[in-house]
Amino acid sequence: METVAVHPPMRERLATRIVMLSAVALVLVLTMIGGTLWLSWQLQGAGAAINDAGSLRMRANAVGIALLSAQRDGNAAAADEHIALMNATLDRLRRGDAARPLFLPDDAGIRQQFGSVADAWHKRLEPAARDTANASRYLAGLPSFVAGADTLVKLIEQENARKTAWLRTSQMALAALSCLGTVAIVYLLYLWFVAPVQRLQDGLARIQRREFDVRLPVESHDEFGNLAEGFNQMAAELQALYGDLAGRVEAKTAELAAQNRELTALYEMTAFLNLPNDVPALCDGFIARLTHQFDASGATVRLVSDEDDRLHLVASHGVPPELLDAERCMPVDDCLCGDAATQGAGVIHDAGRMSRRPCQIDASAGVAAFGIVSQGEKLGSFSLHFDTKRPIPASEMKLLETLGKHFGTALKNRRLAALERQFAVSEERNLVAQGLHDSIAQSLNFLKMQVHLLDAAARDARMDEIREIVPLLQGGVAESYDDVRELLNNFRSKLGSGKFRYAVESTMERFRSQAGIAVALEYREAGGPPLAADHQLQIIFILQEALSNVRKHAEASRVHVTIVNDSEFRLLVEDDGQGYDPDDMGFLDERHVGFHIMRERAERLSATLQLTGSPGRGARVELVLPTHARQAV
Repeated sequence: METVAVHPPMRERLATRIVMLSAVALVLVLTMIGGTLWLSWQLQGAGAAINDAGSLRMRANAVGIALLSAQRDGNAAAADEHIALMNATLDRLRRGDAARPLFLPDDAGIRQQFGSVADAWHKRLEPAARDTANASRYLAGLPSFVAGADTLVKLIEQENARKTAWLRTSQMALAALSCLGTVAIVYLLYLWFVAPVQRLQDGLARIQRREFDVRLPVESHDEFGNLAEGFNQMAAELQALYGDLAGRVEAKTAELAAQNRELTALYEMTAFLNLPNDVPALCDGFIARLTHQFDASGATVRLVSDEDDRLHLVASHGVPPELLDAERCMPVDDCLCGDAATQGAGVIHDAGRMSRRPCQIDASAGVAAFGIVSQGEKLGSFSLHFDTKRPIPASEMKLLETLGKHFGTALKNRRLAALERQFAVSEERNLVAQGLHDSIAQSLNFLKMQVHLLDAAARDARMDEIREIVPLLQGGVAESYDDVRELLNNFRSKLGSGKFRYAVESTMERFRSQAGIAVALEYREAGGPPLAADHQLQIIFILQEALSNVRKHAEASRVHVTIVNDSEFRLLVEDDGQGYDPDDMGFLDERHVGFHIMRERAERLSATLQLTGSPGRGARVELVLPTHARQAV
């Protein structure tokens, strides 16, 4: 149920109260602080005035001493200097100095006394002081002037004492006001915040104890009042909903637990199906996990044969032997397993289908069959057997159908891998056959012709021809032997991790020992990534075939092999043999199957192979594996 928030009036909002309370407290505090600052400033200025007023006595005496000195030695400069200082002090007291600060207190008695002191100086003492010849006149009026200055100082000190008392009183009042204000603020905050929050906490605690009949009193129309009303509404709704909450929570918990079990089963089964097992181990592990996960007494896996369109039992677990013997091979339309295989979906056993011999089990038992499917292709079915009839929820049905699809994908992948291996073996056998034809078959054909010639010469007793044919036979046999040994060595080539350069050097060393031709290697690592294992093996075969062609046909004295592993991989085989005419390249391709073998291996790598040469200037075989064709290691 949607609730609409009702805002309290502006004057009743907590924010308004807090702002008003803060403003009042701020005004009071600033007023008290301003008063104390004013008193302090007055006291500081009066203190400076006391100092200057007290200095009047000292300066008046200094003027008298300077007059006596001037009367004795005739020098009136010192007296004039002290007179100027006295006038400056009086003038400063009269005008005040706000910067210091310095000023006389604003009191009529003090102002009157200062006027008397100033008049006594300007009218009586200062004229006498300027008459240096008559110092006695100045000295006669000096005591009354000093007495007046003392009276002025005492009056200022009395005023300062009175203001100091005011300052102490105001500070005590400020302290008292602070205490009272703090108590008042704490009390108001308690009323406005703490008490409502405590009531709300008590209400929440009772809600946690499942006392949904609790209600909070609504004592204000501010935010906490709205909160209390909302709490009461929430408690009422909880009280109404709690009646069926326990059942719903229990059902949701069971649903989540089931989903968790399903996800766990799906994850574990997927992890197992991705292991590199053969088909029998895959089927056995699959049904073993099924029986454990779904508490089944047994399980079977049946696959459809392409040859006879029948279901063949390939794995079983916990199924009676008599049932296995009776249903090891059956038509696809014979029972539940066949229905699941043809439909690709789950089929549950029921008593109404007993006429179709559902796995020849007792009517009290239960069985469920599910299709094994891979991308729409129906590969077979698997069945679960239970001791008693067991209802299978829709979620478990969906999970079992999903497991059947994953299992079908795993089976399909293994079949495709087997076909790929067969195809690779077939291609390699084709290349081997071509190599045998290019080397052994032609040599044997030559030996067969020589044997016929030898037979004819022997019948006619032509010894000269016999002596010519026998060395040819020996040479042909030796060449055939070398070809066979070379082919065997090449076919036995194996590569381990990081052994590509070693395989190249071993191939060149065998070539050097067999052909007796000097061979040099230039191997440059230019920052390219390592070659994949199957790429390494195909490149080694191409290098072997190129060196074999040099041995058989080039009549070379030197061979240079260059390998550059950059972003592109390059293999270059150069010889200084008799070479060939590029115009005869098509004819050479027909004679030498080795060229076809190298080209087929290059096409398998998605690489380019270029054969170049010229008569008498040798030949070049260059293989380039581009960056985009390189496989990740």
